[in-house]
Amino acid sequence: MAEFTLELNDDQRQVRDWLHGFAADVIRPAASEWDEREETPWPVIQEAAKVGIYSLDFYAQQFFDPTGLGIPMAMEELFWGDAGIALSIVGTGLAAVGVLANGTEEQIGTWIPQMYGDADDVKVAAFCSSEPDAGSDVASMRTRAVYDQAKDEWVLNGTKTWATNGGIAGVHVVVAVVDPELGSKGHASFIVPPDTPGLSQGQKFKKHGIRASHTAEVVLEDVRVPGHCLLGGKEKLDQRLARARERAASGGERVKNAAMATFEASRPAVGAMAVGTARAAYEVALEYAKTRTQFGRPIIDNQGVAFQLADMRTQIDAARLLVWRASWMATTGKPFTSAEGSMSKLYASETAQKVTAQAVQILGGNGFTREYPVERMHRDAAIYTIFEGTSEIQRLVIARTLSGMPIR
Repeated sequence: MAEFTLELNDDQRQVRDWLHGFAADVIRPAASEWDEREETPWPVIQEAAKVGIYSLDFYAQQFFDPTGLGIPMAMEELFWGDAGIALSIVGTGLAAVGVLANGTEEQIGTWIPQMYGDADDVKVAAFCSSEPDAGSDVASMRTRAVYDQAKDEWVLNGTKTWATNGGIAGVHVVVAVVDPELGSKGHASFIVPPDTPGLSQGQKFKKHGIRASHTAEVVLEDVRVPGHCLLGGKEKLDQRLARARERAASGGERVKNAAMATFEASRPAVGAMAVGTARAAYEVALEYAKTRTQFGRPIIDNQGVAFQLADMRTQIDAARLLVWRASWMATTGKPFTSAEGSMSKLYASETAQKVTAQAVQILGGNGFTREYPVERMHRDAAIYTIFEGTSEIQRLVIARTLSGMPIR
């Protein structure tokens, strides 16, 4: 039996240190500028592509780390640098996960490379699931995909919202309704190739945090995509829909829909992002508390400050361990029998909100200004309890899994 260890191996430490260096030397110096500009930091993404961080090969290597720690380790270090810029670097990954979770080997090999481009011609991709009236309530999704058998094409109509890279992406992965009678079980995912007529960017959102990451609506008007752009293929879809109809008729177990399969796979990674932001804020607060003097002594000499920092570090480490456990379970094929993926995302995201708020408080008036980064980190941390499943939805998933009851 292999020896139990929580220590990173030499290869993992080398990758971690490399990413930390990039975050410290490239991401952090640019963070304030791109937060103020509220624009996609293309020069930083290109730098990431040049050194091999923004590439299919890099994420594949981390994804296939047999311990499961490659992706969460990478997310933590990049988001330690800055959440907005890091999300611009890794945002394409959600669309890639959507293809990996639902696509065929041929689709994976065809579309994921196109999502990234190369160092000379950087591309981004977008995963489009949420809608103006369907966020947490995926069963209310209205975007429709209708099959035109004569032309072997799918026709997509609807509006997506809160799409990272929406409208500026080359490849869009769109979740749409193919059978309205089945509710969330009647969904499927589609590739919309670059320059497909009918797809356009709607409103670009001006956000509270992660402002260097592009978030916008995606409008689909009679968008036609070839039959091979249905992820998984039509035969697999028809079989899945038939099983869903049978189970619905018999009151049997539920079938996971395309969007939920993507989010389940990405929740621990979101938890790792939150850990990175929390750790960054904690480190700023710790250093400030050791150097800031009041009443003739460093403020860390006061229990009120020191105990806050002790709690902050404890919560960060606990969040990281939950993320690592869920990531290890996912990689080794162990089922989330207690919703461990949702647990990791829930605890880490709420830890990030608490820790960044405490960091602002420790810095006092300075923490409330843009002269110090904790103000930005606090704004950025708010997103973790919202996107890819709110904290309320995570609690619902956990409670349902533990009880086996249809809690509402």
